[in-house]
Amino acid sequence: MNLKTINSVFFIGIGGIGMSALARYFKFIGKNVAGYDKTQTPLTEALVAMDIEVHYEDCIDEVSPAYRDAASTLVVYTPAVPIDHSEYQYFLNRDFEIKKRSEVLGLITKDTFCLAVAGTHGKTTTSSILAHLLKENSVSFTAFLGGISEDFNSNFVFEGTEYSVVEADEFDRSFLRLFPDVACITSMDADHLDIYGNEAEIKKGFKEFASRISADGKLFVRNGLPLDGITYGIGDDATYCIENLTIEGGTYIFDVITPNTSIKGVKFNKPGKHNLLNALVALAMAAQTNIPVTDLAKALETFKGVQRRFSYKIRKENFVFIDDYAHHPTEIDAVYQAVSEMHPNKKTLVIFQPHLYSRTRDFVNAFAESLAKFEGILLLNIYPAREKPIEGVTSEWLLGKIKNPNKKCIEKSDIMNEIKQQNPEVLITMGAGDIGLEVEKIIKELEHAY
Repeated sequence: MNLKTINSVFFIGIGGIGMSALARYFKFIGKNVAGYDKTQTPLTEALVAMDIEVHYEDCIDEVSPAYRDAASTLVVYTPAVPIDHSEYQYFLNRDFEIKKRSEVLGLITKDTFCLAVAGTHGKTTTSSILAHLLKENSVSFTAFLGGISEDFNSNFVFEGTEYSVVEADEFDRSFLRLFPDVACITSMDADHLDIYGNEAEIKKGFKEFASRISADGKLFVRNGLPLDGITYGIGDDATYCIENLTIEGGTYIFDVITPNTSIKGVKFNKPGKHNLLNALVALAMAAQTNIPVTDLAKALETFKGVQRRFSYKIRKENFVFIDDYAHHPTEIDAVYQAVSEMHPNKKTLVIFQPHLYSRTRDFVNAFAESLAKFEGILLLNIYPAREKPIEGVTSEWLLGKIKNPNKKCIEKSDIMNEIKQQNPEVLITMGAGDIGLEVEKIIKELEHAY
């Protein structure tokens, strides 16, 4: 289809982080944009502030007449929308052009030089660093991010059309709709087993994604992954490598070794070895746009971060509050590593909201092992997202497997009392559900308490 002939775009699930970035794009290029979402959130409120119509009741009467002309309207939906959604069924049965978000993203970026970031972890941070590096070096690019970049205060960046930066999402095999010229794969851990069935199928999906890279393109892979590509790592034999790593005042200082040069004294301010790897591969990918690596290395120092990716919400001498999107055992381990490195020997309390019944079921023992490392653990109820409950899969079930006596299941209304009773030195909220909406309430209660 030709996107230029479309006048209006209607989104079913417009409040999702990836969907809202596309909505911003179409609004930016002058299309009429509207959509449905089941919940009002800061993301949907930001869209409304851009004069994008958003409604929250699944009812075709809520859809403006401007979006009911099949000849001029594109309908974009997220796989999280159930098949019996009445608005989806309305458009489906009336010959509208209906496409998944990933298909539309592929169409938009097909005629650009596409830089695609894939992996079960690290996509949003890596793509946000990449966008920052390109912006700091005046490159013409458009970026569709899976989180709110603190450098751009947005999940959509438009600085031109020569290059595009996208997250290659493995969920629902969406990344197989893209046409990358340069790509990276940060990780291939088992996840989304409700889609893939087993870890072998996930790895098969990533290999198929790698095969989609253009004939003269490049693939960067974290050293140790079972893929052919240009490797990156820390203190190893990778093609792009970080060496001589030290920490001064919460800042990493290190050397970057590339195939052609060595850059000494590079600085990066986001905690965690996983973030160092994200920064390194973002630099390697950005170098494919012919920016001198010395300029890219300098720009790393000014990267601010991504909301809900090890975000410091309160940072005082005797108390730190960190919020993170972690929703997989590997990501929880990464948060723990960063906390231990940056705030050693401090009393920690984690408030975790499990995300999806299926993920909790599939990785319950790994979740229990990862969470047990923190001194105190508070579990909220499982956030269902697109799923219906699975019998026996509850936060109480997960709690019983955690080998740490300082653990408890709580309601959101109990959060503040528990924090005050346990009096941690480092508080961490984690999860991919709606726990992020509790963060401002916690800040309001605690910012004057320390």
